[in-house]
Amino acid sequence: MSCQPTETPEDVDIAALRAKYLHERDKRLRREGQKQYVPTDEALADGYDHDPYMPIVPRAPIRDDINVAVLGGGWSGIQAAYHLKREGVPDVRVIDQAGDFGGVWYWNRYPGIQCDNDAYCYIPLLEETGFMPSKQFEDGWAIQEHFQRIARQFGLYEGALFHTLVTSLRWDESIHRWRIGTDRGDELRARFVVMASGPLNRPKLPAIPGMERFKGRIFHTARWDYDYTGGDRKNPVLDKLADKRVAILGTGATAIQVVPHLGRWAKQTYVIQRTPTSVDERRNEPTDPEWAKSLQPGWQKARQANFHRGAIDGLLPGEPDLICDFWTEISRNLQARFEREGWPQSVAEIFAAREAEDYRVMERIRKRIETVVEDKATAEALKPWYRTVCKRPCSSNDYLQTFNRPNVKLLDVSASRGLERMTETGVVANGVEYEIDCMVFASGYEVTSELKRRWGIETIEGRGGRSLYAHWDDGYRTLHGMTTHGFPNQFFVGFYQGGFNATTTVTFGLQGEHIAHVIKAAMDRGATVVEPSEAAQDEWVRTIRASAIDLTAIQRECTPSYLNNEGEEKIRWYLGETYGPGFDAFARLLQDWRDAGDLKGLVLGARETEPV
Repeated sequence: MSCQPTETPEDVDIAALRAKYLHERDKRLRREGQKQYVPTDEALADGYDHDPYMPIVPRAPIRDDINVAVLGGGWSGIQAAYHLKREGVPDVRVIDQAGDFGGVWYWNRYPGIQCDNDAYCYIPLLEETGFMPSKQFEDGWAIQEHFQRIARQFGLYEGALFHTLVTSLRWDESIHRWRIGTDRGDELRARFVVMASGPLNRPKLPAIPGMERFKGRIFHTARWDYDYTGGDRKNPVLDKLADKRVAILGTGATAIQVVPHLGRWAKQTYVIQRTPTSVDERRNEPTDPEWAKSLQPGWQKARQANFHRGAIDGLLPGEPDLICDFWTEISRNLQARFEREGWPQSVAEIFAAREAEDYRVMERIRKRIETVVEDKATAEALKPWYRTVCKRPCSSNDYLQTFNRPNVKLLDVSASRGLERMTETGVVANGVEYEIDCMVFASGYEVTSELKRRWGIETIEGRGGRSLYAHWDDGYRTLHGMTTHGFPNQFFVGFYQGGFNATTTVTFGLQGEHIAHVIKAAMDRGATVVEPSEAAQDEWVRTIRASAIDLTAIQRECTPSYLNNEGEEKIRWYLGETYGPGFDAFARLLQDWRDAGDLKGLVLGARETEPV
């Protein structure tokens, strides 16, 4: 089936909409910024360092010397480990606080959890493992099972340490190794360390007055309590909620998937909303087996490249939209418009056309809400008034419809900038108390809070005892976003200073591949120390900042969220500092660097020394 452009209204008043967007932003801004959230381990009695899914098995502390420690078993960590294994690097050990591989897909088991973008792009190593998703937006449990498939197939369980939290990292110059301390009393000495915590590592909670007084059940969606609700992630029959009044706070990507299940099963559901999400129709057909058979080697990379252009760079003339969803709608519509009216000759013209289409698409989304939600006041409150980049777009065939249920009520708290308080028996919104038995927080993750708070590692000390947190206090300082001067043999997977792909797992995979190459090259040269020179690091920082595309003007117009650091004056972009020429240019730059073979910018030192 061919993918057609959507029908968007032509008669939009962009000036009036921009003013409306700013008004909606202003009424939600809070002076506290990030401080309106509190660490989960401080706010909740049971904290979030426990594992509700797997029992923690007692074990003796481990004292060992290893070659590579990969800190994190999510997509960034497992891909780094995969590439290290593929390069033939021996003795790779993955360490994670979870009970298995999976990262965010291990912890998040809430009802309805699915990938919210194209699974054929998002789930990595499909061709390498022979796995094919069952549908375009794959279920969360199937994604975690794919983690296990990768780990089994490529030997990544060997030496892995789960239910283990790293608490300290100290570089020991005398043995050219990192000393790793953990909450299990381990004393590990690793030649190389790969930091792979991922951006969705630490759940966040709003600091609601009176939360500690509430006598009902509280949990975050990242630690779903099926013992309380009934059901499980493969069969989310939440029958234990039949006599329960449940409130869910948050209306982002997670709540879009959870709310329909709460509405279906709970006696009463209150959806507490500060800012609505744009919710489009979800096309999620089962994978066509004939289509799967027709795919040729290299199909996944080609599809990922098509999605990247559709979501970010813009589709090429005549290029089909292989994804055909809400992520690629603007590019698809513009392509059709340009083919009718002529392709722009300048970047400025394309940017202006994209901005105008953004307003038209959002107006289409708002008009759709009016046709789905029966109560006019509720429909009005569910309308998103911002640019598409301001809040992660979503799709669902059930979310908006759930508000037509008599047992579901929207509590819009935008006027009061959030929930007023909690009491022993309920919540207070807009001056009215609502009695509840359970509060579910769908409040997301700390993707732009301070690095130390996100990572949860108290001490990271490089050469001379210098703290990494202090080293990066005024901004990231890296070479290619993956190494930093003064912290030998330490590598980073994540959003720091590099290229960004619309499929985040592609970004992590490229980084894992590059890091594995550097580690193998250093080992082949007999070096025990590798780090960027200060000059090379500083040159890369200058390159990144000179090429950066300034998005702060758009960010400041957005309603507050993690995308603009909750509206704080100092905006911390959740994708770090991205390489302006784009992901493809960044990938070519790294490939050329590897092909040159001289490891330009890196300093290799010291011959093999045995640890003492």
